[in-house]
Parts: sequence; structure tokens; C-alpha cells
Amino acid sequence: MARPSGTQSFPALRALSEDLTAAVERAGRAVVAVHARRRIPASGVLWRSGVVVATNHTIQQDEEITVSVGDGDRMPATLAGRDPTTDLAVLKLDPATGGSSPATVAERGADDTLRVGQIVLALGRPGRDVTASLGLVSAVGGEWRTWHGGKIDRLVRLDVAVYDGFSGGPLVDGNGHVLGINTSGLSRGAALTIPATTVDHVVSQLLETGRIKRGYAGVAVQPVRIASAAAESLGLTGSGALMAVGVAPGGPADKSGILQGDVLVAVDGARVSDPSDLLSALGPDRVGQRVRVQIIRAGQSRTVELTVGERPVREER
Repeated sequence: MARPSGTQSFPALRALSEDLTAAVERAGRAVVAVHARRRIPASGVLWRSGVVVATNHTIQQDEEITVSVGDGDRMPATLAGRDPTTDLAVLKLDPATGGSSPATVAERGADDTLRVGQIVLALGRPGRDVTASLGLVSAVGGEWRTWHGGKIDRLVRLDVAVYDGFSGGPLVDGNGHVLGINTSGLSRGAALTIPATTVDHVVSQLLETGRIKRGYAGVAVQPVRIASAAAESLGLTGSGALMAVGVAPGGPADKSGILQGDVLVAVDGARVSDPSDLLSALGPDRVGQRVRVQIIRAGQSRTVELTVGERPVREER
């Protein structure tokens, strides 16, 4: 007998719904509400035992921070460190002052398995309950630099509605595994995910030192093109370079003799044609080391030695 209209069964759809519900329940155990601003709470993830990861732009106070799950009591948390360049902040829980941890540690997946078109979930806890949004991974790319100069290991752009309070919550796959931390603070409101690989790196540094060490040259640059004839006469391959449009007095570039108007061509033999190239050449592992910077001044190529400094700490929210 034919099934009456309106009572059709859609087993595949029902199975998908049940799988997604299970994924939210599994991952949601690690999602906490972070009370660190006047508005609604932000979200965070219990990344390690006693360690919560949140987004820097939602942590608007350095003291009197608490986290909570559901109807549980708020648990005091201390700010272990923040990194505005990757929009990450790390909070430490103290069980001695607030009882046992209010969540379970996130079960993490491999962020290098992300593919365009993959169905994913964005979770948050902007209050008592977990909330979820379903969507797709819209773009996956390689390493990139944020507008503050932070290094993100993989570009992950989402076609997911990220509601108020979702920043700091996890990106979750269909198995309930956490693949990264979602934020609207790195792309002028669009939804991006900071992959778990980057989060692990930043968390380790912030727990160890309370800050992220950044290389610093003390020079503002903009991309320029060297005329073909000039590049050929100087033995250069390619026309891209960087012009020094500002030199910080007393900074590493100033001490090395770099002047405003100089054109930077290479650092330790590696060509630089975009500001991100210079940032990459001055990574945290180069702080305190001397590098050779090839410049063009008055049509002549010369090399100066620059001792990489450490970027000054600035308060950013």
C-alpha cells in the first residue's frame, strides 16, 4: 500500500540530522561561556586541561574573568596571555578556587583534512546553552598573514552564519571533532577559522611566556616595481621590491643605516616584494640575529647588516 501523503520517510535526511545532533553534543561539552565583557558572554573552548582558548577581541578585560557551562557556577579564570595578531587569548582555570573544570577537553581533528564544500558546524555558548550553525567550508588556502602581521597556518573561510557570541567557539566536523577556533575579528566581520595547528602553537607560547615574540625591523614599507632596465643593470631577476616609506628613530633599520626612500630587494638572499615577505623573513626565531638586507639607493645596489629586534608590546583589543 502506498504511504499516505505527508508521512514519507527520508532515512538519509534523518540519519544526517541525528549525526549532526550527536556531533553538537560531543563537541559542545568543551564549549564554555566566557564572561569578559559588558555585553553577552563570548565563547571559548577547553583546549587543554585547565586551559581555555578564546578570541582576543572578545576579552575586553584583564581581570575578574569567569567561565561557565550551562547552569553551572561561574569559575574564575586568569588571563595567561593574548595575541592580537592572531586574535587569540588564553585563559587558565584554577580548580582550587572554583571546583572542578566545567567542561571536557575538546576532541580535536586534523585541520589539514578540511576541503572546500565540506559540511561543518560552528558552535558557540553565548549564555547558558550551546548554539549551532550549519554551513560549508567555502575556501581553503595556504599560510597567510593577518592585517596585524600574525601568521595563520591555513586559510579557512566559512559559508556559515556566525551569530553574536560565536567568536571563540569551535569549528566542528561531522564526527564532533574540533578543527579550529572561529572568529569574526580577522576579516572585518566575515567568518574565518583559526586552524587547530595555529591555535596549538599560540597556546604553547602564551602559556610559556605570556606573549608572542615577533621580529621587528622598525621600517614601514610599500611595494614598488623596479624598471626592467634598472633591474637588468643591477643583475636582479624580477621587478618587485619594497620602498622604505618610514624609518623608526633608533629602531633596527635606523641603526643599520637604512634611510627613507631606500628600496629593499632581499633579506639574506630571499627576494622581498610584499610586506608579508619581510614579516616572514623576520620571524620570531630571528630576533637578536643579524640579517643581510640588500637595498638600492640612488641607483646603486648595496648591502647592510640589520640586527632583528623584538616588536614592542602594544595594548590592542
